[in-house]
Amino acid sequence: MALDQSFVGRSYPPTPPYEVGREKIREFADAVGDAHPAYRDPEAAKALGHADVIAPPTFAFTITYRAAAVVVQDPKLGLDYSRVVHGAQRFAYTRPLRAGDRLSVVSTIESIKSLAGNDVLEIRGEVSDASGEHVVTAWTKLVARAAEEA
Repeated sequence: MALDQSFVGRSYPPTPPYEVGREKIREFADAVGDAHPAYRDPEAAKALGHADVIAPPTFAFTITYRAAAVVVQDPKLGLDYSRVVHGAQRFAYTRPLRAGDRLSVVSTIESIKSLAGNDVLEIRGEVSDASGEHVVTAWTKLVARAAEEA
């Protein structure tokens, strides 16, 4: 059954703040195989004009995907998460994520499409710091595969 189009534009409350830590940044950089020194060494980050270590660009996914869980778990939306695959991810940054940032995310359903029986859901996550300043926008595309015919 196709997802309800009336959910397009619906926003969910901001997440509790997530504090970005140096160790989490290092672990993430290690996991994705990125050895850039600005992800580990405060002095290397300062040499590039940052106050502290910065996170790799895809680190924002760890925060925005948790926020998107509120959307996919909304029982009124009716998404069958057992059929969902991650379709795409993109980011638009105002500035890099930094160690010490306290970030909150507001998730909004940007689009719902039905293609060949599959539901395609795009969720926009607006990430702001503790002062309310925009840091990054992340778009997560999820595809709920069509149920197989009996």
